[in-house]
Amino acid sequence: MSHGLLWLPLLVVFPLLTALGWLERRRQRLFRAWAEGAELAKLDDCGGARLLNGVVSWSVFESGKLTPKDSFEVKTLELVELLALGSGEAPLTEEAQGACRLRLVGGGQQKDLPFSDAERARRWMAELMARSRCEL
Repeated sequence: MSHGLLWLPLLVVFPLLTALGWLERRRQRLFRAWAEGAELAKLDDCGGARLLNGVVSWSVFESGKLTPKDSFEVKTLELVELLALGSGEAPLTEEAQGACRLRLVGGGQQKDLPFSDAERARRWMAELMARSRCEL
């Protein structure tokens, strides 16, 4: 009987891990379909983003689907700032890591694109500025 009780936690954990894996696979499949043909794309804990036909758009995974959040035209891009995700207007230093956001400024508007990884955000920042120069 004691051996049977030792297996009981595994009977709970295994279906839970299987369900979480299935959800992640579904999220990735939805993202691949959404980002198909994009020049630049990312999927992380903060959501998905893509650069398609000169427009950066981003969405989050909610209720089994990708819900669009916002978009920004690259040709109006004047400035990209790397800011901390949760601490107001604090700029992120070069050595900082972790969650952050890109503030896209241009065309009389500013929008924040969240990232869960500062290194990926820095690469996106360089890529977006290079593409905005090409659009001019």
